[in-house]
Amino acid sequence: MPKASDVVFVDGVRTPFGRAGEKGVYWTTRADDLAVHAMRGLLDRNAFDRAAVDDVAVAATTQQGDQGLTLGRTVGMLAGLPKSVPGYAIDRMCAGAMTSVTTLAGAIAFGAADIAIAGGVEHMGRHPMGFGADPNPRFVAERMVNADALVMGKTAERLHDRFPDITKDRADAYAVQSQQRYAAAWAAGKLQPDLIPVEVKTATGWDLVTKDEPPRPETTLEALAALKTPFRPHGRVTAGNAAGLNDGATMSLLASTDAAKQHGLPTKMRLVSFAFAGVDPEVMGIGPVPATEKALAKAGLSIDDIGLFEINEAFAVQVLAFLDHYGIPQDSTKVNPWGGAIAVGHPLASSGVRLMTQLAAQFADHPEVRYGITTMCIGLGQGGTVIWENPNYSASAARAARKAA
Repeated sequence: MPKASDVVFVDGVRTPFGRAGEKGVYWTTRADDLAVHAMRGLLDRNAFDRAAVDDVAVAATTQQGDQGLTLGRTVGMLAGLPKSVPGYAIDRMCAGAMTSVTTLAGAIAFGAADIAIAGGVEHMGRHPMGFGADPNPRFVAERMVNADALVMGKTAERLHDRFPDITKDRADAYAVQSQQRYAAAWAAGKLQPDLIPVEVKTATGWDLVTKDEPPRPETTLEALAALKTPFRPHGRVTAGNAAGLNDGATMSLLASTDAAKQHGLPTKMRLVSFAFAGVDPEVMGIGPVPATEKALAKAGLSIDDIGLFEINEAFAVQVLAFLDHYGIPQDSTKVNPWGGAIAVGHPLASSGVRLMTQLAAQFADHPEVRYGITTMCIGLGQGGTVIWENPNYSASAARAARKAA
């Protein structure tokens, strides 16, 4: 019987991320077509028998209209997979794509699948978060949650309340760092290899989207200090130290070790363990901490074993809470070395695979690192963490890195 260590991350791609709304590059593009572009790009990069795909899971947070109708099945067919390949949709809010990966990884580890495609899409311009939802009034009336729990920005303000050492100045400094690191990674050509261009219709004809729209590399501390705090008067959360509203899609190819060898597919990462955890919905941003504790315990590892971290930057305060918990400096080069969602954007259910794709690329650059983490907070009070092993790991490179340090 296979086991978790037999699950490998073969490849991952994403569309460029856009700004949500009428002025965004994807305003006239269907959500499911974004996912189709990503899946076709993934398949074009990996030559194998398409009929060997055992299942497809595509996540979306707001599953309606062109972002509904069992995305895994419909997107798979539109992308050219044989009709014999099944598929389904997933919703775990921000961790949708992450859950697509872990759910299909579980099927591979169990022996129910050999090759699978996992991803996510979010068109927040066409489908704003929570649009059309009808939360049960008992959530608030019976005091299961505070009303703030249903507004992510307010949960971030509450996280600032819980950790007063995480000041607005620190959050703004982290945001500038994210923008600068993203800009440096783009200039170095680190991000482009895994981007799948998307054709879009504009008022003047067709155009090709080849780069992310959200980044603001010119961001300064002075500019961030002047921004309004929309969730609370004199608050600390602003549009500058949080991820924006975005559109985009991601896809990944997973396989068992044996299937990857059989089909001549590469191994970019090996799955070690994963875990999800629940926290008070009012402070959902702390979710990555208990999720990471669970994942580390399942793997028999400690935080000191982790050499690279990809943390989703829904809000700067949420990342800083994680780093402070583990005593990691907020300018650590091990954490989001190519920037994060504050710069590149956070199209909700798609973001988990973006983290994985970036970690896989960083693994190739860092043979001295054996283990890495992808982690994120999740709306309504959850966190998710996946621990990965670097197939390029070299003990001699690790010794050399320790000696140099």
